[in-house]
Amino acid sequence: MGDPGNGSYDLVIIGAGPGGYTAANRAGQLGLRTAVVEKDATLGGTCLNVGCIPSKALLHSSELFEEAREGFAEQGIRLTGVELDLPAMMKRKAKIVTVLTRGIAGLFKKNKVDWVSGTGRVAGAGRVTVTAADGTTRELATKSILIASGSVPIELPGLAFDGKRIIDSTAALELDHVPGELVVVGAGAIGLELGSVWRRLGSKVTVVELTPGTVPGMDREMAKLLERALHKQGMKFLFETKVESAKVTGERVQLTVRGKDDTAGTLEADVLLVAVGRRAYPDLLGLKEAGVRTDPRGRIEVDHHYATSVPGIYAVGDVIAGPMLAHKAEDEGVACVERIAGKAGHVNYDAIPAVVYTFPELASVGITEEQAKERGLAVRIGRFPFAANARAKTMGQIEGAVKMIADAKTDRILGVHVMGTHASDLIAEAAVAIELGASSEDVARSTHAHPTLPEALKEAALAVDGRSLNS
Repeated sequence: MGDPGNGSYDLVIIGAGPGGYTAANRAGQLGLRTAVVEKDATLGGTCLNVGCIPSKALLHSSELFEEAREGFAEQGIRLTGVELDLPAMMKRKAKIVTVLTRGIAGLFKKNKVDWVSGTGRVAGAGRVTVTAADGTTRELATKSILIASGSVPIELPGLAFDGKRIIDSTAALELDHVPGELVVVGAGAIGLELGSVWRRLGSKVTVVELTPGTVPGMDREMAKLLERALHKQGMKFLFETKVESAKVTGERVQLTVRGKDDTAGTLEADVLLVAVGRRAYPDLLGLKEAGVRTDPRGRIEVDHHYATSVPGIYAVGDVIAGPMLAHKAEDEGVACVERIAGKAGHVNYDAIPAVVYTFPELASVGITEEQAKERGLAVRIGRFPFAANARAKTMGQIEGAVKMIADAKTDRILGVHVMGTHASDLIAEAAVAIELGASSEDVARSTHAHPTLPEALKEAALAVDGRSLNS
């Protein structure tokens, strides 16, 4: 697509991930002449191409595979000869990614957004230089610039990626075989999700984590429930353990680890997946030269309107502080563009959900019990187990619980945590409740259809006041 006849834009966005493409579509709706600069051959960024979407496709396929092998008999469904066709599974994943990335191009056309292929660099306020794959350059003139360049996997010293034996999350989505033994460094969402995929498909999985438990930052009580569930499925954990180095010898990876008592040990695996998080990607964007300030972690500093230290330059998503979540980036992109257009954009950071897409899932919104204590808040807590939920029983998915945290004085809901089947869907009701400032009493008195999983949220709300009706 080409630029407008006068060669200038109202907004140029660097990065076509969730933050960038969503911001672009909203800008187009608002009548802003908009271009998106993307270095990759397809739109969608990490999330659609090598992150959220392909991982969820493999998670779903692997869940069905394991259920067909081990769970259907209990339902009265007998199958024989269930086999894994990994190439077909990967082909399905790739098809989903293609459909969604092409869909973004269609939305750009609908909203009159120009897609400029190449690597974007801020040449100064109002100027973006684009270097195409063939090395040619062009400059885009614009009133405003939005940085939405996302993030990349963190590579640890002594654990350099080789794309085959020592891999990052991107390579873990493209393995052409099931590793006999897989060691995962990092018990966060990415490590647990990808570890779950390959365990279901046949790998022996060991997760090595530097902290005392899984998913640091999530509510500890609920994270412990998830850990127990995954352990029961066959996933092994080594907590308070550091991987100091890794060496590839033939077809194996030899690891040196050090435990909390400072004793060294060794592990071996066919594949080592390093999933210790991601870092902001403002690299090669010319931000330092343009005067854009970054924090010690390399993230771009912005104010509450997403403006950087240079007038006319903004940033959203993984390149700024906060959780690296696609939906957080999307909402920030929309709010930023609405501000640029003179409207009132807004993001409530207390109502941004987070999900670990294992099975069962762990979902959270608002503050944890630990955070409430750290802030000196007086709270009341209600809990309700899925084992007491009628729909969960009919589904045979009774692991986990719902936990609701409410202010002891006002009863306003401060946090909700769900560990169990369909937690990623159930957390939406909690997010809306927090966004609207609801009390636990509001949720408790809202009629929920029976039998459904959301009744567990109502029962947790009732439990805040000590009056759960089914447990």
